[in-house]
Amino acid sequence: MKNNQFHIDFKLNGFSFSSVEELVEYSKTLSSGTHQFLIEWFSIDDIIHVKTSGSTGTPKLIKLKKEFVINSALATAVFFDLPEKTTALLCMSTDYIAGKMMLVRALVLGWHLDEIEPSSSPLKGMGKKYDFSAMVPLQLRNSLENLQLIHKLIVGGGVVAFDLLKLLQDQSTEVYATYGMTETVTHIAVNQLNIFSHSTPTINTLQKYQSHYQVLPNISISQDQRGCLVINAPKVSESVIITNDVVELISDVEFKWLGRFDNVINSGGIKLHPEEIEKKLFQVISQRFFVAGLTDAVLGEKLVLVVEEDVISSEAEKSLREKLNLSLRKGANLSKYEVPKAIYFVAKFIETETKKIQRNKTLDVLFK
Repeated sequence: MKNNQFHIDFKLNGFSFSSVEELVEYSKTLSSGTHQFLIEWFSIDDIIHVKTSGSTGTPKLIKLKKEFVINSALATAVFFDLPEKTTALLCMSTDYIAGKMMLVRALVLGWHLDEIEPSSSPLKGMGKKYDFSAMVPLQLRNSLENLQLIHKLIVGGGVVAFDLLKLLQDQSTEVYATYGMTETVTHIAVNQLNIFSHSTPTINTLQKYQSHYQVLPNISISQDQRGCLVINAPKVSESVIITNDVVELISDVEFKWLGRFDNVINSGGIKLHPEEIEKKLFQVISQRFFVAGLTDAVLGEKLVLVVEEDVISSEAEKSLREKLNLSLRKGANLSKYEVPKAIYFVAKFIETETKKIQRNKTLDVLFK
């Protein structure tokens, strides 16, 4: 593909285009996000501007080299074996990097891309089959009935809950969780979530592989003194990226994600990773939830469970609390340190624009 052009095989919603101008004009009929991004992509500038999600801090606008964005698209194509004329579904907002990258992959690689309006149930009423797509966990959950329409699916923007992970094992679709960030031009590592189609996996086996990631081509990884992941990806970033993600290195190209360093709870000298505890709690809690540390005079920090639940009566809350406590004791396989000291309920979690839970802001509302 020449600079400021697109692959000869590229199609959008079934249409081929003879010029950039024709494509940009057509994009007006799709969404303002797509239209504005294509204008920026085909400009003479060698960078694009992308918003971060804001899940780990205040959303910000960052610059990405178009060269790096193209390299990311090529790496995805190689890893997943997605050549020209791959059929792909874009069902995410093009205001953010995940949606923008679906467009770039199609433009650069010559895919046949269909863009539909983002919704929580993108495959509802759909009959067409696709080679590739990308979704967030909520979209995946709501698409299980028709998931066979997608051959390969990547999932990002949040953790895939344990009950959903179990439901994926009988699906023919290859479903991959992704690890990455806006600064790495989306994913730099993936984890296939349904690799147990010929056997019934145990809870421990599923938990073992749930956060086991393999890096894409031209990526090298290491750890800093905190045990956090360090990413050297010269094809997509000019500098080495030091993350706040605590990991266990399995090999030179594989790691297990344990959680965010800034989420670690020090309770009586015991370091607890909320994300690891949440994996276990996914087995017994159907509502959205998270665990966190609250200041405690004795322990320093005490582990608490925060559950999203509509406003309910005191009796109903008491019943639900007893049910959760019973489930925690019986089914979650928690160590004595991982059992929450208290359970709190909040009607609605505070979220980012991309529907990621903002833990600290939710706690602020709960305890204001």
